[in-house]
Amino acid sequence: MLHGIGSHEEDLIQLAPYLDPRLAVVSLRAPLPLPMGGFAWFEMTWTEAGPLANIPQARTSRQLLSSFLDRVVQAGIGNVACDPAQVYLLGFSQGAIMSLYLALTEPEKLAGVVAMSGCLPTEVVAEAAPPESLQKLSILAVHGIQDTVLPIHHGREIRDYFSRLPLRFTYREYDMGHEVSPQSLWDIQAWLQNALDKDSPKNR
Repeated sequence: MLHGIGSHEEDLIQLAPYLDPRLAVVSLRAPLPLPMGGFAWFEMTWTEAGPLANIPQARTSRQLLSSFLDRVVQAGIGNVACDPAQVYLLGFSQGAIMSLYLALTEPEKLAGVVAMSGCLPTEVVAEAAPPESLQKLSILAVHGIQDTVLPIHHGREIRDYFSRLPLRFTYREYDMGHEVSPQSLWDIQAWLQNALDKDSPKNR
């Protein structure tokens, strides 16, 4: 789980009880402390043309995330072994950007991504791996049509981009703001359950 800018690891972990019990859930704290409190994966500048991401910081955070996943897969979580073929990222807002960033650049490390209320910077797209390397990925993107932080056109840009790639992609819009609504959480639950079923060892 990757939280949004200004938040922390105790935010999204509140969703864990609602997710498939087969998942061993880890919620991460972003590496950059912010002056106003909370943490960020990278700094963002808000302009009239939209948000501008500090891509060098995002790249560093992506590398940290990638290394962390390697350690978790190798060591497991507590007494639970990790299946390297069933690693999923669930990110909200800036955490969604980071989730999609890692999926596009190192798709072999993930089974799938749930991207909630995110966006897709052009710099991230420019670093994407070849389309044929993305074929095993499953991605769910959800967005609120009332979102005033990252307006709905960001979600639709994600939809338009990933719909053209050779992977399993699902997009949903909801009458909500920059948030997780009960209906979106319900759909996330169902999507993850279905993805786990498809990616189970007996179905590979």
